[in-house]
Amino acid sequence: MITHNYVCDKMGNITLSIPEKIHEEMKHFSEVSWSEVARRAIIERLEILRLAEKLAKKSKLTEDDVNLFSKKVKSLATKRFLG
Repeated sequence: MITHNYVCDKMGNITLSIPEKIHEEMKHFSEVSWSEVARRAIIERLEILRLAEKLAKKSKLTEDDVNLFSKKVKSLATKRFLG
């Protein structure tokens, strides 16, 4: 389980582009704090990447092995999330 323990006095800003169809659907659920959804997703991804980086430092895989694995994971994730 991933927990988020961040105390922030100041927040940076990002601009996010999404397909218009998704944007319209988000408007339908206006009670949802979409900024918070995005913030949590980003934090969770960063924690996963930090863990992966920590594990990679102990790995005997070559950089080519890691790049190939990364491409396969991205491809599968794209198929899963974008259909």
